[in-house]
Amino acid sequence: MDATSRPAVVIDNGTGYTKMGFAGNVEPCFIIPTVVAVNESFLNQSRVSSKGSWLAQHSAGVMADLDFFIGDEALSRSRTSSTYNLSYPIHHGQVENWDTMERFWQQCIFNYLRCDPEDHYFLLTESPLTAPENREYTGEIMFETFNVPGLYIAVQPVLALAAGYTTSKCEMTGVVVDVGDGATHVVPVADGYVIGSSIKSIPIAGKDVTLFIQQLLRERGEHIPPEDSLEVARKIKEMYCYTCSDIVKEFGKHDREPSKYIKHWTGIKAKTGAPYSCDIGYERFLGPEVFFSPEIYSSDFITPLPSVIDKCIQSSPIDTRRALYKNIVLSGGSTMFKDFHRRLQRDIKKIVDARVAASDARLGGDTKSQPIEVNVVSHPIQRFAVWFGGSVLASTPEFYAACHTKAEYEEYGASVCRTNPVFKGMY
Repeated sequence: MDATSRPAVVIDNGTGYTKMGFAGNVEPCFIIPTVVAVNESFLNQSRVSSKGSWLAQHSAGVMADLDFFIGDEALSRSRTSSTYNLSYPIHHGQVENWDTMERFWQQCIFNYLRCDPEDHYFLLTESPLTAPENREYTGEIMFETFNVPGLYIAVQPVLALAAGYTTSKCEMTGVVVDVGDGATHVVPVADGYVIGSSIKSIPIAGKDVTLFIQQLLRERGEHIPPEDSLEVARKIKEMYCYTCSDIVKEFGKHDREPSKYIKHWTGIKAKTGAPYSCDIGYERFLGPEVFFSPEIYSSDFITPLPSVIDKCIQSSPIDTRRALYKNIVLSGGSTMFKDFHRRLQRDIKKIVDARVAASDARLGGDTKSQPIEVNVVSHPIQRFAVWFGGSVLASTPEFYAACHTKAEYEEYGASVCRTNPVFKGMY
């Protein structure tokens, strides 16, 4: 049976979470943390015994290779046993440890998806601004280690735009605001092509919201066990946080009716089994506020996200700007806060209207500029919009023609993976 008659495997590797499944599905089969736990005790034993033969050292290495876990399993192993070391292969959207990444993919394919990589084409994703060498490394691992018949490496924002296929008309011009766990990118796309010179990246992402909530809880003196504080902060962020329209009014609301707005968190200490509880107050709206008032979290970066989006569009070619303002697409788990898209649309509209008014005032007379439509698109699947876009594209007939095949790789080498053609037939 030919590999093109089977569904392609779609794996979206993010800094915080990896989404994986098969093309044609609406949701990924698995969403797991991008983390690996390796049992270091085998390697340490071989290092300690200086008399250890080569065979003993080799078998220790093999055992360490076999005894490793990924995702939630890795996190639970590291909590229950001190012999497991956690390793995060991706930082700020870039793969930093290729050996660990190879192990991670191995577990994804064989333990989770339970498929033979030789029978399926693969669609992998990469962060914008990734070096071409990284695509070569990815191609080498996929073709050499897993012997895949075909590979396509897609840029995440393009897939996030493609995710809008089912929710709106096929619109491949827009700005993708991709707020993940480890990186935030604002990427303009015109007719499926990324405008590379206008990409903006900001150093505030989902992980920073979690750390800010953790810091607020600590400063207030809530009694949360130190080993659980980060996990509790993450759960508070995902379950209780929302975006407010006016931070001063929100403080007033909380102070007037604390019983209505303050939530309670209860947990059990892992080591002693004793219960603990804490209150969740201002953190609920202060967490997401770091995107709109970054100065409350960091003094290094103080440009709000709406201004970054506006600068990104203003630096794009002039004939694409109206279309870009009209289609600002959200992607990534950290855009899922309640009313996030409304606040973003309101703030960008303010900036744009102020500029248009200033321009009209300068020109004077009766000339009035046409108002610019600002539209921030929010849809229910934006948490895994990149994966869903990959699933949509990988289930089209054009996908198999656009892939790099094993034969091409063997003929030209890893350099074939440097360029990934845009699907011409889609537009």
